[in-house]
Amino acid sequence: MLALTELGQRLRQERESKGLSLEDLQKLTKIQKRYLLGIEEGNYEVMPGKFYVRAFIKQYCEAIGLDTDAIFEEYKSDIPSTQTEDIPQQLSRVRSRKEIPQHTKGVSKAYDYLPTVLVVAGVVVVGIIIWVIAQNIVSDKNKEQANQEAPNSEVQQSNTQEEANETTAKNDNSTSEDDQSAADKKEQAKEKAEKEKAEKEKKDSGKQEYKEVQKTGRSATYALSGTDAFNLEVTSTQADTWLDVKNGKGNAFFSSILKKGETKEFDLTKETEARVNIGYSPGVELKVNGKAVDLPFDSSKQVRQVVTIQYQPAEAQ
Repeated sequence: MLALTELGQRLRQERESKGLSLEDLQKLTKIQKRYLLGIEEGNYEVMPGKFYVRAFIKQYCEAIGLDTDAIFEEYKSDIPSTQTEDIPQQLSRVRSRKEIPQHTKGVSKAYDYLPTVLVVAGVVVVGIIIWVIAQNIVSDKNKEQANQEAPNSEVQQSNTQEEANETTAKNDNSTSEDDQSAADKKEQAKEKAEKEKAEKEKKDSGKQEYKEVQKTGRSATYALSGTDAFNLEVTSTQADTWLDVKNGKGNAFFSSILKKGETKEFDLTKETEARVNIGYSPGVELKVNGKAVDLPFDSSKQVRQVVTIQYQPAEAQ
């Protein structure tokens, strides 16, 4: 194994402090694990090209929450500069006019046929004019005949249109009434559900207690009581993060990457304890039974945090 550069050591320490493995980082950045390892070891020879070295380092830093510009400035001696690769100049398949041979004999022969071409073109033009005049005459006769038949046709068409309009109006009224009835029922059901939810949350929030039990290192324990429900919501608002949620017996409910802007909900009412392991806490929000609760530590100082919630239902108290 190669000796780590100062940049490689810094990146590996930051990654491990967030509880991320190279496999986790590969999922976040979409960069192959061997390239990530090459960055940590300073082994840039494994990269597909020198252009990719800086691009991959930039993605690595963004994934673990480091300032890319600051890293590039601080460790510029460890990062190779980008070299512009020569792009082979493609040969044009279009020949210039100077390269096209002038066939003067062919041009001269074309001029010999020019009078004949002009005569034929004149005949064609005259034929087209005659055809247009004939079409206009036929069109005028058809219009006169159509005008004579129009009154009766218009009356019949008017009666038919009125009948069609009446039928359409009846159908529209019927459809509109049905749609309105369905919309009213849907709105009433929605209002009822929202009212019941609000009453339940109000009832639970009045009794619910969420108290700190102890803190040590990067872990903290809380006690949840005074409620018959234990619903947990975890949202990541700033960046992707590793999230691991288990019960007191070690059974996992979720163990994967929580994407930026994604929310995961867990119904833990039947559990007596839940352990929430957050790999990158900045921007992570926790809610217990719809009520926001603070993380135990300052996320700017303690990136990885572990929160254990001990739950005792109100009916058992």
